[in-house]
Amino acid sequence: MRRREKAPRLGTGEKVLAWVDAEDGRTLAGTRDALHLLPEEQRIPWEQVQAAEWDRDTSTLTVSEVGEWGRPRPEHSFTLDAPGRLLELVRERVTASVVLQREAPVRGRRGVRVIARRAPAGDRALRWIYEYDDGLDPDDPAVRDTLRALLARAHEEVGGDLV
Repeated sequence: MRRREKAPRLGTGEKVLAWVDAEDGRTLAGTRDALHLLPEEQRIPWEQVQAAEWDRDTSTLTVSEVGEWGRPRPEHSFTLDAPGRLLELVRERVTASVVLQREAPVRGRRGVRVIARRAPAGDRALRWIYEYDDGLDPDDPAVRDTLRALLARAHEEVGGDLV
């Protein structure tokens, strides 16, 4: 790999643990706290990564961020010739951010999920994420009631503030 022409702006105590150059000239750098995308200087904390999928056939890493209901989920795709240690780091850090995940049905197979996540290092506050299966309306009273009960049960399991 070539020498870093530009390094990401890192937070206090952060250091690059793995990095790789994508075919389009961008660089991905992983630290214990976040995935950095260069040259955009975009920092995606691990607890904000909804999913990271590696397609071995196309050598493509797709990173989806946690989104907001009714808005497109931010997604980034990179073609990587030699992903090296970065794939291991992404898997380990994203997994480390998930504290608890619970789901409940609302109608048939359609349901809701609550996920408690926290930064793998540093800030220890829980962040609660809600997911709705396609076809469910978050404003539907049945959906809200199911989600409220599910969140209460999940909160009892892990404690902490409901943020």
